[in-house]
Amino acid sequence: MKPTELLSIIIPFHNEQEVIKECQQRISEAVKTIDMQVEMLYVNDGSKDKTLAILIELMQQDERIKIIDLSRNFGKEIAMTAGLDEAKGDAVVVIDADLQDPPELIVEMIKAWHEGFDVVYAKRIERKGENFFKKFTAHLFYKLINKISDHEIPENVGDFRLMSRQAVDALNQVRERKRFMKGLFSWIGFPQTAIEYSRDPRLAGETNWNYKELIKFAIEGISSFTQEPLRLATYAGFITALGAFGLGLFYIIKTLLFGEAIQGFPTLITVILFFSGVQLLSIGILGEYIGHMFIESKQRPLYFIKKTYTVKLDD
Repeated sequence: MKPTELLSIIIPFHNEQEVIKECQQRISEAVKTIDMQVEMLYVNDGSKDKTLAILIELMQQDERIKIIDLSRNFGKEIAMTAGLDEAKGDAVVVIDADLQDPPELIVEMIKAWHEGFDVVYAKRIERKGENFFKKFTAHLFYKLINKISDHEIPENVGDFRLMSRQAVDALNQVRERKRFMKGLFSWIGFPQTAIEYSRDPRLAGETNWNYKELIKFAIEGISSFTQEPLRLATYAGFITALGAFGLGLFYIIKTLLFGEAIQGFPTLITVILFFSGVQLLSIGILGEYIGHMFIESKQRPLYFIKKTYTVKLDD
């Protein structure tokens, strides 16, 4: 008898031609011992190299593969969303293509799922192939966002995880355009547990996440899950205004009592620059939130699918 449960495995691909075949082989080996039917949802996120051609070649060799070819590069968060929308599994695994996260952990994830957990995430206890600065800034980001956010996001946890059908259905109801998936995975709730592992260096190719993209990602994550920066801007404005009022009162009294020669140009410039900096910072924070509102108000679709490839060549 065929297994009745279905496992969906989602992998976003963007210019990953160097790792695709090894990734497919590792995943195929990992699921051999799993007593479940398997579908592999490979999302091509606007790749410019041979990624799509290689995926089609692999699909012709393995009928479990389904390729979702997006109309352009929408970004990893949206590519994962497209895969989650298409996944039919009782359990759904999201994993990156670069094999830094070992597919072999899927077996342990399924065991934890059968024990009653709706979300089983992989937590890194070691991050090989990453320099000190990247590790330090990542640690600082999670400390900051968990300090100011109402929902705790596990540290040293990426997108590699298993979710139950119930958790996926809940996540698919959240259609915000600016998507910080690590936060959304945590926000939906449901029983969650961690599996620890050592993260390997990237198998081949180069990451699409440079420092500019990581900073942008961090800002979006913070502004998506907490209003605390707005409150901080308000506090800073109140404190500086109070200080300015006190300083102004001091100079008025001093001038009335003792007079004042024309001097203090450096002090004046320092004060002007300080208050200008506070104002610009506050405007920038406000702009981030207004930008989110602007994007959400347009209600554009999250993505467009150019074509769906299966062995039966169904569109």
